Amino acid sequence: MYRLLRPLLFRLEPEKAHALTLRALQACGATPPFGRLLQSVYPPALMKPVDVFGLTFPNRVGLAAGFDKDALAMRGLARIGFGHIEVGTVTPQPQPGNDRPRVFRLAEDHAVINRLGFPSRGAQYVADRLLRHKPRNIVIGVNLGKQKRTKHEYAANDYVTLIRRFASLSHYLTINISSPNTPGLRELQTPEFLKPMLQRLVTERDQQASALGRRIPMLVKIAPDFGDDDLAATLDVIGEARIDGIIVANTTISRPPLKSRHRSETGGLSGEPLFDKSVAMVTRVHEHTSGKLPIIAVGGISSGDHARRMIDAGASLVQIYSALVFRGPRLVRELVQATS
Repeated sequence: MYRLLRPLLFRLEPEKAHALTLRALQACGATPPFGRLLQSVYPPALMKPVDVFGLTFPNRVGLAAGFDKDALAMRGLARIGFGHIEVGTVTPQPQPGNDRPRVFRLAEDHAVINRLGFPSRGAQYVADRLLRHKPRNIVIGVNLGKQKRTKHEYAANDYVTLIRRFASLSHYLTINISSPNTPGLRELQTPEFLKPMLQRLVTERDQQASALGRRIPMLVKIAPDFGDDDLAATLDVIGEARIDGIIVANTTISRPPLKSRHRSETGGLSGEPLFDKSVAMVTRVHEHTSGKLPIIAVGGISSGDHARRMIDAGASLVQIYSALVFRGPRLVRELVQATS
């Protein structure tokens, strides 16, 4: 089915094609007959549950943040076999993101460049969606981001607000400090900013967990563009802060050789050209932390072999996004089979 639809979608501007896809998935989630039809076309693989940072995941394969920013299509996405879905990035208040055009499809490279800048309908909207439409039998994470206008020294306030809002509505929370499209956000990865901020966020998380009577795993999503010394320093801060896991990694600002005419666009690159960088990063993180910090690997995974290599490199779970654009929902089953 997707092979027939893809040429039509690729005639649309990327953001319009993505919005149309989300609406279709939302309709499948809201209408049981459509949902069953979707599941019959893309039947999930036999799932082998796995326990990671205190949660039981139906399988190792998840949807990365950025695909369903506002929690619109969770139920439809759950029908195609994911073990977890990470919604967001969510900001405390609605914000439009950067000016368009801001998403570029590099078809020849099976890649995407985006400079979205955290467009979000805001925490209240996403919380309402989770409260009323969160699917069962699947792990839901929420990816949290600071408001574009918030200065670095006040960034922790935004994340605290979001932790309070989503602690009761999600299975885990991710602190996103690594998007290249919010000016200066990646500076929060440096120990100078990161250490005091994480101390405050972990304290808030622990208070919420105590009030709810359950654990709330908190993860940090980092960039793939670290040098060795900077990565080691950041990982040491994350380890000392009692963070439960790490997502490796966000989009890259580096540019490997690319064929597309869009190759010089600014923004974060995702898709197949990122894979080698991502798997090397997973290896570095796994080795530095001696395997004690669970890793969710994301970046360029577009085949069962890619997913298996990420697990072999030290990841506990994998996530995809850009590969869905080029390979469609059938990829999920392939990845689940490869990692079971």
